[in-house]
Amino acid sequence: MAKCDEGYLCEVCQCDVASIVDSDLYLRYVIGELDPEVLHTRPERHIRCNPVMAQFIDHSHFDAVTVDGDFAKSELDADYVAARTALVTRGYQRLLEIAATEGDRDVTAYPLPEAIAKYRIG
Repeated sequence: MAKCDEGYLCEVCQCDVASIVDSDLYLRYVIGELDPEVLHTRPERHIRCNPVMAQFIDHSHFDAVTVDGDFAKSELDADYVAARTALVTRGYQRLLEIAATEGDRDVTAYPLPEAIAKYRIG
């Protein structure tokens, strides 16, 4: 089977990442943590298969994730946690908006405005 026919397999659980709203790769791209030039070369994961990222999503459509240990929100600076939660939650909301659109999509329009500005500068 050709790679393009296989879909996008999660590097952690090896299951299909069937929707953009489950995609850690696109979440990181949308919030400005993944350069668009390498988007097609990076491995995919489910958001839940990256619990350190997933714990920062505070949204009614996403069941909360709790992390134990050094990278748990409870162990991090409160201001960092607030800023990170706001950003990652906005990114998740953006994925929901993208998934709700029909027809052809322009991948360069996916990121949040500040991420688009960052990509243009970089």
